[in-house]
Amino acid sequence: MKLKVLVDNNTYIDQYYCGEPAVSYYIEDEDIRLLFDVGYSDVFLKNSNALDIDLENINVITISHGHNDHTGGLKYYFKQKYKNNISIIAHPDAFKEKVADNLKISSPILQEELKEKCNLILSKEPKKISKHITFLGEIPQINDFENRKCIGKQVVGETSIDDYVIDDTALVYKSENGIYIITGCSHSGICNITEYAKEVCKDNRVLGIIGGFHLFELNEQVNKTIDYLKQNNLRELYPCHCTSFVVKAEIHKALPVKEVGVGLKINW
Repeated sequence: MKLKVLVDNNTYIDQYYCGEPAVSYYIEDEDIRLLFDVGYSDVFLKNSNALDIDLENINVITISHGHNDHTGGLKYYFKQKYKNNISIIAHPDAFKEKVADNLKISSPILQEELKEKCNLILSKEPKKISKHITFLGEIPQINDFENRKCIGKQVVGETSIDDYVIDDTALVYKSENGIYIITGCSHSGICNITEYAKEVCKDNRVLGIIGGFHLFELNEQVNKTIDYLKQNNLRELYPCHCTSFVVKAEIHKALPVKEVGVGLKINW
């Protein structure tokens, strides 16, 4: 599997790409090419051009969850009028309207309109995307220190309900030697995600993780997350996006943390 970071909060020194507080990864697995999230704006398009990635050749867009820093780029993607009949895979709640502090924080294109633009696949269950990559679907609550937190409201019909970001999910890549996990924000908990990926793949050998951990302050959850990561003997950790510097530094005391920025290339 090949992964290239198209969008992240950070860019590398002397590599002239654009950054924004969002996520988008370009991934290849044999003959399948996919995007995992599309960032907040058209930055993923600009960076894909700079990295010589032809997005007209992708087969699938997978969405980690419905917040606009992961789905906002869809508006710009469909303006390109690519000829490919793109499939978009997400949790059933991903393209519902989401509001926080009177601001719309959901995708600019919601479910009914999106159905007219692509092959929309909504699934709570794990779904195989390529030979080695699986979309995990809804992440169950497995441990007792990663309780979901409410972020605004989700519109359901004529009413609004507290949004615990149940749509938050991830991808897992299963290699001969173990599994690698690719996350967006990990609202469902990076340890919950990892445990579920192990269960889905029937493989306890976790080799690496890249993505947002949604951890900002040092607290009991961070301490227990570090303990969990140590117990799993992770070789490659790429916390980014919604992971604060102080949390990365704390993790780095126990495990080697690698830098992430637009243009990062990983071969797993």
